[in-house]
Amino acid sequence: MKHLLTLGTALLLAGSARAADDYAARAFTGARGVLPYRILEPAAPKAGAKYPLVIVLHGAGERGTDNQKQLTHGGALFLDAKNREAYPAFVVFPQCPEGKRWVEVDWGDPVPHLQPKEPSEPMALLLDLLPSLLTSLPIDPARVYVMGLSMGGFGTWDMVARRPHGFAAAVPICGGADDSTAPLLAKLPVWAFHGAMDTTVKVGRSRSMIAALQQAGGTPKYSEVPGIAHNVWDSAFAEPALLPWMFAQKRR
Repeated sequence: MKHLLTLGTALLLAGSARAADDYAARAFTGARGVLPYRILEPAAPKAGAKYPLVIVLHGAGERGTDNQKQLTHGGALFLDAKNREAYPAFVVFPQCPEGKRWVEVDWGDPVPHLQPKEPSEPMALLLDLLPSLLTSLPIDPARVYVMGLSMGGFGTWDMVARRPHGFAAAVPICGGADDSTAPLLAKLPVWAFHGAMDTTVKVGRSRSMIAALQQAGGTPKYSEVPGIAHNVWDSAFAEPALLPWMFAQKRR
């Protein structure tokens, strides 16, 4: 088993290394420090056109300063030639440093957390990076999307709650939220994913936020995958309807 895990990790790292060849390395310096990130541009941008922006938040295992590991999960999805042709977009993978979190809360808590008054240092940097991307790149501000897995799932919920009118859609994967923020997000298109057997981030975290959104008048999509534990991101990224759904959303 150890050999298989080592081989699997090596294959994932090799995949992120290949992705790093196409995602340009960048770093944003803000008031709270430096945030490394990778960015993929549209394959064949057209003069005068504006494109969607997708922000992808990685999990705890991809933290660091190498500005590469964050591409391990999801990087290949947006590199797929068919996806790049069908959905030309700017795709940004920021990297959270070791010892920090997108949201400074307990991931294993089975009950909803209270959103911290202030964003974490990495989240604050990301929130500062966003407007600079919107002004420096040909991005359609009505088509900004955020998705994230595990720690990044928490980050996705946190980010849209702090900027409820700034996103066209959110895809939180095996994350958790402050359920009291649901009224802020009732009109936001959301597609959440969670593994039914997840013991790392309890499946009840997604169930309760989805219920809170529905109670607030929202109509979120929710995919709870039977027999799957924490790595439900594999199912989410393999979902053929995910990208068509996400890129069809537009902020009013």
